[in-house]
Amino acid sequence: MSRKKYRCRKPAAAKAPPVALLPLGAMLFGMTMMPSAMAAETAAKEATLATVEVKEQQEAETQDGYQATKTRVGKVLQDPHDIPQAVTTVTNKLMEEQQVGSLREALRNVSGLTFNAAEGGRSGDNMMLRGFYTFGDTYLDGIRDTAQYNRETFNLEQVDVLRGSAAMLFGRGQAGGVINQVSKVPLRKDQYRFTGSLGTEGYQEITADLNKRLGDSTAMRVNLMNRDEGSWRSNPVTGDEPEIHRRGIAASIATGLRTDNEFVLSHVYTRTRDIPDYGFSFDSSIRKPNKNFPVEYFWGIDRNFDDSDTHITTGTWTHRFSPVSELRTAIRYADYERSYWASAPSSITPPDADGNSPKTRMMDYETLTLQSDFNTRFRALGMKHEFLAGVEYLHEDSYRIGLQDLGGYYKPYVGSTTASPVKFKGDSYAAYVQDTVEFMPFWKATLGVRRDELDAEYSSTTSPSLRYGEWSYRAALSWQPREEQHYYLSWSDSFSPTADLYQLTLEPQPPERSQVYELGAKFLFFDGDLALRGALFRAEKEWERNTDLESTASVLTKKRRTDGIELEAAGRLTDNWEVFAGVALMDAEILEVAEQSNGTVANPEYKGKRPRNTPPYTFNLWTTYKLPGGWKIGGGVEAKGERYGYNPSSAGPVPTLNGKFHPNTAPAYARWDAMVAYEQKNWALRLNIRNLFDEVWYDAIYDQGGFVVPGAGRQAILTGELKF
Repeated sequence: MSRKKYRCRKPAAAKAPPVALLPLGAMLFGMTMMPSAMAAETAAKEATLATVEVKEQQEAETQDGYQATKTRVGKVLQDPHDIPQAVTTVTNKLMEEQQVGSLREALRNVSGLTFNAAEGGRSGDNMMLRGFYTFGDTYLDGIRDTAQYNRETFNLEQVDVLRGSAAMLFGRGQAGGVINQVSKVPLRKDQYRFTGSLGTEGYQEITADLNKRLGDSTAMRVNLMNRDEGSWRSNPVTGDEPEIHRRGIAASIATGLRTDNEFVLSHVYTRTRDIPDYGFSFDSSIRKPNKNFPVEYFWGIDRNFDDSDTHITTGTWTHRFSPVSELRTAIRYADYERSYWASAPSSITPPDADGNSPKTRMMDYETLTLQSDFNTRFRALGMKHEFLAGVEYLHEDSYRIGLQDLGGYYKPYVGSTTASPVKFKGDSYAAYVQDTVEFMPFWKATLGVRRDELDAEYSSTTSPSLRYGEWSYRAALSWQPREEQHYYLSWSDSFSPTADLYQLTLEPQPPERSQVYELGAKFLFFDGDLALRGALFRAEKEWERNTDLESTASVLTKKRRTDGIELEAAGRLTDNWEVFAGVALMDAEILEVAEQSNGTVANPEYKGKRPRNTPPYTFNLWTTYKLPGGWKIGGGVEAKGERYGYNPSSAGPVPTLNGKFHPNTAPAYARWDAMVAYEQKNWALRLNIRNLFDEVWYDAIYDQGGFVVPGAGRQAILTGELKF
């Protein structure tokens, strides 16, 4: 475990209750004013309590609360408070209290994030952040995890979201940000935890987290998960409903813990056997979800399937040259297999016993990755330096094809005998360097550069190969006048080449390029117990690509932009009161319409319109309060504004209603959740109620505007926990 400075925290009795009881909204609104107002009080505290630097190595453990104090999302273990870029961390504690099982559910705690419905082969976890795609920006422990599948959280310690372009650190990607899943690792102590859950709509889940110390510097950890779940929606003819059936096992062993040479070997296997829910159609006459059928209608049948098997094996070696220098090398082999048959909804035909408009696919995606990162701290020319350097190799081998029609039904992994498969095989190479220099007291400058090279072969006869080399950059200026305050101005860029994660084109288009500018401030209050951050940002993307692999138009927009403001709070207001909250206000606009390689230009009336699936606001809040006797109560809300679905690359008329621009629209919503728990040292009981008021809300929208996916109805889940 890397050595680092940890915040000193005073005893609870020394805290100031009047300030802690300020309303959350007032705290978020006044966060930029509070540091100066508290400066005199902070100075007085420092006069009586000096900063303590804990030099001993710390054991990695589950975060005790909603505020993360360490992350590797910047390629080196550090406090997110010190990163000159907006970072949101969903901790293990937060996921446990919300009874989160999937990555998708965990990301509801991230402001500015929305969900896309599956189409065109782009199925599985599919999110938008700040209005931009993230399907190429999902990582597991810093290594690309871009396959199309549904991710689980049973083996995750936390989820870090680094907002903004991050190609200098991670390679090709988007403008919204990077989603990095952080796996649980072996600990130098015996620790065991079991949970069992039962709920309405057929909800059943069991998990186990088993850690065993095998010696002074050796330990192993095993995590298990089994979850089954039904739905409030069903086919009125057959009674069939969407279902979730997921299993998982993760095993890891580590040796050399707390030594100069640490080795960790892990393997994760997840299995999915779902009946997929393809959603509910729109009514083009009113531009809203269909009113011809009840929203609880499901067009699928029990013969539909979404099967996947994912194997990920990783070996990591960390060599520490000194307390301030280390080399971390990781190698991973991953194999993602998936096959599905879904029934699409209809706006005019009711569900039947045979399923409607089948959507089928089978795919196999294999990757081999080698990464090596070196970081060190030193002084030169009278200045402090934090230096990073790294190299990366990635081999990808992808195969995708539709399923064979066997007389109105399909079988998993039985591919079409007439269609041509889409194949892709590529080798990527990258190297980067970054230096953060404290050029004067309290002031730091960060500058980084990266070079990526790709050599790929495709099955397409019109675009058989892709070779490119691209530079990426990152720059930031930070001012930290004291430990509790951090003000920064940052700039970063990103790129995605023609055909990478997108469809192929007859003639290669320029690569996607993104530029993100961000002005932010981060504060720590109550001796570090509460973290607040705010950010103003502008994100611009050029040559935005279509993610629908079956679409005929490759470019969505030639240029578009999102301006926004984000405010977030995470941590403790008092010893008993915890909060995690965020709000994002986004003003998104198409600046230039699409131009295709064949000369087709999109309708110029799309210029100035709000892009797809980018609501003007999102808000999330989760808060809990400990009561006497081991009781705890909590609850929260997730809210999003209206989200559009339409095709901005079309040369035809823009969608209108009553003479005004009005695409198919997923309505705004606010979903409330609640929790009550009884906790003791070695066991606990917890009752979660999702969608407390049983509202009809729409979770995800197909960005082309064809359909929308209703969110879950009211659901109660009772969980028992045993730990020792």
